Amino acid sequence: MHFDGTDAYIATDDLKMAVNAAVTLERPLLVKGEPGTGKTELAKQVSAALDLPMIEWHVKSTTKAQQGLYEYDAVSRLRDSQLGDEKVHDVANYIRRGKLWEAFAADGKVVLLIDEIDKADIEFPNDLLQELDKMEFHVYETGETVKAVNRPVVIITSNNEKELPDAFLRRCFFHYIRFPEMETLRQIVEVHHPGIKDSLLTTALTQFYEIRETQGLKKKPSTSEVIDWLKLLLAEDLTPEDLKRDGANALPKLHGALLKNEQDVHLFERLAFMARGGR
Repeated sequence: MHFDGTDAYIATDDLKMAVNAAVTLERPLLVKGEPGTGKTELAKQVSAALDLPMIEWHVKSTTKAQQGLYEYDAVSRLRDSQLGDEKVHDVANYIRRGKLWEAFAADGKVVLLIDEIDKADIEFPNDLLQELDKMEFHVYETGETVKAVNRPVVIITSNNEKELPDAFLRRCFFHYIRFPEMETLRQIVEVHHPGIKDSLLTTALTQFYEIRETQGLKKKPSTSEVIDWLKLLLAEDLTPEDLKRDGANALPKLHGALLKNEQDVHLFERLAFMARGGR
């Protein structure tokens, strides 16, 4: 198995190397980067490129590691016992498989995405150390040990909202997706908006990078946001001339696609005010 990117996903050489290294080492690939840089999409494209089914586990702030293994529904079993249901005698009827169990029990190799692991409690990664390392876990209620029939390709994403434990990091192959340079971003845009006029794309991307580099910006617009912005520019049939900004109007056209909080909008309004000489 070898990942070389796909027609729908522009992967840099170092990212392709990271995916293939993780597959070869049979270690989880931990992918960090700004929100909107294609971390989750990477797992989907690896699944497509390697022709492997994909299992997705989207982590929330309330998610516990145990849920990825299995959950024992004691409440349903108690209710069934009160109703005299015969299935109550087999505890396995009340074991709900989690995403890791699904991946371990799959007939063939799969891609397992553990998405936004940094959203959960700090103990969450530590609680999965042994399971991801040994690819097995014990079900205490039934006494069985679940082992991976085929070791899955594990891709874990993080938005860097909190630090992950060292013991967890040691078990992963790490890659940080840097924000793409202009030429790479042009290729990404071409995938989503084929045939876009070069003059419009050059003007838009130049302005986009200027916005990203504005001092004091609270949230820099991401790859996914520039793609949305360009979609709107094309829908409105705007020209490079329409995108020109001056001191009186520092806000970019259709800025709602790029600026996602009032502080950043006010920042550009203040810049416009200062450019007009504070009048």
